[in-house]
Amino acid sequence: MKITSILTRKMAVAGLCFMGLWTFAASASAALITNGSFETNTGGGQLGFNRSATGWTVAAPNSSYVFLFTSAAQAVSGVTGQYGNLSLYGPIPSSPDGGAFIGSDPAFQNGPISQTVSGLTVGAQYVLSFNWAGAQQQGFDGATTEGWHVTFGSQSGDAGTIANVNHGFTGWQTASLNFTASSTSQVLSFLATGGPSSSLPPFSLLDGVSLTQVSSTPEPASWGMLLGGLSLLGVMRFTRAKNWFKS
Repeated sequence: MKITSILTRKMAVAGLCFMGLWTFAASASAALITNGSFETNTGGGQLGFNRSATGWTVAAPNSSYVFLFTSAAQAVSGVTGQYGNLSLYGPIPSSPDGGAFIGSDPAFQNGPISQTVSGLTVGAQYVLSFNWAGAQQQGFDGATTEGWHVTFGSQSGDAGTIANVNHGFTGWQTASLNFTASSTSQVLSFLATGGPSSSLPPFSLLDGVSLTQVSSTPEPASWGMLLGGLSLLGVMRFTRAKNWFKS
């Protein structure tokens, strides 16, 4: 009976510790970005004008010029925006994430594409990863540059700027930026960068947005279960030592 009681208490301690670690792991790996692949959408076209992508917002037309393409082929064949058909020089291969992606002109009506990210742990570190590339609008000539400026709450970072030849495509890149959460809910925004001007329309492309917690800062509930398990373990050890001296 005594052995069974000891085993039961040890199993309870192990269970509490496991639950704490499991809760932390689950919270760290949970999907924080809504529709980071842009696959949930109303079709190819200009966001905020005639199309939308679940979870993402843009400024009103005339204050943004952000397009959604459901495939690489559609980006070359073209979609309809507020000024008619818009297409990019190809060939454009599918992004590493596949399927739909975003294209934004940094030199004309430039506005960000954003979403509010919730479920963050204050003080924890996060890695933001995404795929990006540079292209040029069909019907225009000249070398261009493309990039992305990212803000997350009060922090910001840049994917860099890449040079693009006339009628060219830069190839897909992968960027990773580190941020620290200062609130449980923060706005994530992507603003296209590049040039040289609206007469040589560059287009920054974006896909595969993900946010991963990488610091080892458990949430309060996780700390509670871990500390509870450790406290119970300490009581058990003290009781065993006390009984040993009595014997």
